Amino acid sequence: MPELLTLEEGVSAVRLARSAVEKFVKEKKKVKAENLSKSFDEKRGVFVTLKKGGDLRGCIGYPYPIATLKDAIIDSAISAAVHDPRFEPVEKDELGGINIEVTVLTPPVRLKAKPEDMPKKVEIGKHGLIVKRGLYSGLLLPQVATEHGMDAEEFLSQTCMKAGLMPDAWLEDGTEMYTFEGQIFAEDKPGGKVAEVKTEKCSTC
Repeated sequence: MPELLTLEEGVSAVRLARSAVEKFVKEKKKVKAENLSKSFDEKRGVFVTLKKGGDLRGCIGYPYPIATLKDAIIDSAISAAVHDPRFEPVEKDELGGINIEVTVLTPPVRLKAKPEDMPKKVEIGKHGLIVKRGLYSGLLLPQVATEHGMDAEEFLSQTCMKAGLMPDAWLEDGTEMYTFEGQIFAEDKPGGKVAEVKTEKCSTC
């Protein structure tokens, strides 16, 4: 299991993501990653989330550790800003109103259980989910379940729907479910202080 990032490294991750977004939106150029710890040279999965006024404005990332953390952050940040198909590209005049969040992922692990037992294996507030079935795949970060008050069954169903599958696809043969964990760092306001965000189990789940 990869080591957790320190708070200082988490701050650097969010600052790098913001720099990547701002440089690309303003200049159509990629930022250079400089003066970072060795952790940023390790291959890690990562997602960059943009929020505006508390609403999602873009979220794209690398589910698997196929690129160095620094490269994955830069690419994910740019893609979240201008290539998320759910949103129009971020404009220059929006940059001052966008909060940035970086989630560094652990490698996904196959959820091995009978379909009806899978909800018992999913820990809300700890696990994110990936679903695969044929050409379909979908991912939801750990914080999605707590932010929306989902229980384990709903989280499984929503992940399937994210992939374009039926909500109960996780119960069917041929569907693969994976769990992963995420270390989350986020700004308290656009360009503001960065802190590590702890997801906690929803009290109503």
